[in-house]
Amino acid sequence: MTTTVATKTMGDPLDGIGETLDRAAAATIAQATHGLSPGTLAQGWFDWAFHLAVAPGKQLQLGAKLARKYTRLLDYAVRRAQDPQAAPAIEPLPQDRRFADPAWREAPFDLLAQGFLLNQQWWSAATTGVRGVSRHHEEMVEFATRQILDMAAPTNFLATNPVLQRRILETGGQCLVDGMRNLIEDVQQLVRGQPAAGRERFRPGHEVAVTPGKIVFRNALAELIQYVPTTETVRPEPILIVPAWIMKYYILDLSPENSLVRWLTGQGFTVFMLSWHNPDGADRNLDMDAYRRMGPMAALDAIQAITGAEKVHAAGYCLGGTLLSIAAAAMARDGDTRLASISLFAAQTEFTEPGELGMFIDEGQLNLLENMMWSQGFLDSSQMGGAFQLLRSNDLVWSRVLGTYLMGEREPVNDLMAWNADGTRMPYAMHTEYLRRLFLDDELARGKYCVDGRMVTLAAVHAPMFVVGTERDHVAPWRSVHKIHLLSPAEICFVLTSGGHNAGIVSEPGHKGRHYRMRTRPQDGGYVEPDAWEGMAEPHTGSWWTAWGEWLAARSGAPVPPPPLGAADKGFPALADAPGAYVLEQ
Repeated sequence: MTTTVATKTMGDPLDGIGETLDRAAAATIAQATHGLSPGTLAQGWFDWAFHLAVAPGKQLQLGAKLARKYTRLLDYAVRRAQDPQAAPAIEPLPQDRRFADPAWREAPFDLLAQGFLLNQQWWSAATTGVRGVSRHHEEMVEFATRQILDMAAPTNFLATNPVLQRRILETGGQCLVDGMRNLIEDVQQLVRGQPAAGRERFRPGHEVAVTPGKIVFRNALAELIQYVPTTETVRPEPILIVPAWIMKYYILDLSPENSLVRWLTGQGFTVFMLSWHNPDGADRNLDMDAYRRMGPMAALDAIQAITGAEKVHAAGYCLGGTLLSIAAAAMARDGDTRLASISLFAAQTEFTEPGELGMFIDEGQLNLLENMMWSQGFLDSSQMGGAFQLLRSNDLVWSRVLGTYLMGEREPVNDLMAWNADGTRMPYAMHTEYLRRLFLDDELARGKYCVDGRMVTLAAVHAPMFVVGTERDHVAPWRSVHKIHLLSPAEICFVLTSGGHNAGIVSEPGHKGRHYRMRTRPQDGGYVEPDAWEGMAEPHTGSWWTAWGEWLAARSGAPVPPPPLGAADKGFPALADAPGAYVLEQ
């Protein structure tokens, strides 16, 4: 009895050793697979294969589909032999630009393209609609099959790509030499840990992130930038922008012509922006609440001390918007009424339908990611980038291989591309908590998320909201963003804008081809599901920025003289010029 009690109290030393070995083994697998769980993939394939094997009706349907597709291809070949302008058997999806060149209409390459597209369509039918397969496994198998097909597309091979063949003839083979040179340069930069080619032309504080301002507050996690006013008077309610820390803040302050910050100051607003510290192994224990306390909450205190404003407009982008929504819910719970309004840009608050990114989040995947972060204290941007590239492999992987390494045409780097290559790290505690509590368990939407030991809910938030979703968002699908209507009774002006997760937000006035839809639900108004909302929302051409500026102005007071830059007498001196030190951390 005594021995047993002592053993339970002291614990078995092998427990700690065993846990360490398990974590180390999982971390090693994660490093080798870039965070993708082989076990999860195997489960998905087995689930699909087993249920398809015991579904004779589905097999019969697929066999009939296959016969019809071969018949369509044969019919096209016969019609094409008689009429070079014969209508194709199948058209690519609107977003698939691989076969846009007229050379793909010439024999025999037209048959290769048509056969590939028909085959791709058949595999989509084969991997979906199999009874008994879990939704998560179905999405994984369909996605993995699509990746395999994209890799084997005729556009990726010299013998089957007429555009590449033409390029080789036009350049006398020089394009292949140039492509090899590009490949060697990229490999050398990767091995040496150097920035991607062309990024040196977009340096924060020189070519991008150049809007004048001062660092007026700094703690171990964030710097607060106050921007110089450009108008004689400003609205009395300043704007606090909370960017995501998965990347650097300056996507909202890129080049002068497309800087959201510069545009806001030109509209007569006092603008503050958080710039996050790039964490390393020593910051492994920073959690979501640390980001809340040391980010938006600390910034609100500083802003009020500097400006004397009673109310502040708060805006959050991506993960910063999720954090802002948590902070707003905690403030509402505690009777803190400092927020004049809340703006959320491509930010999710409900995670049951996170889009294709959800395929990378389940227990098996989290086990690998958590142990990879546990071993090094953080998740590096390069370890996250693979998943985002897979979501758009046609655009981000295979088109780059074709254009850069085979055709020898390196795409010119622009400011947005340079920002996208300027990655950051995610601390172990924060990212684990975010993935598990929010992404996997959806605690915020379910009313289970706790701040300071007590639950918070967006149902308590009544400040008016301006919420933006983007049409082609692979990270925060707009229908998922739209679910804020289910969570808060506040007045919500929802905007659906053209573009994707990044380019849809960087949508300055005058940007060619921009459009958006907008509709306001009054406070305590009824819910309209996304597809119905899309049909009811009023369409507009141009940039949604102008609509946001008008919305903010309507909820702001009469203009007043600008506040000082910092307030040394209140403990917030101007510490340095913008963009500060944290944005330069590598």
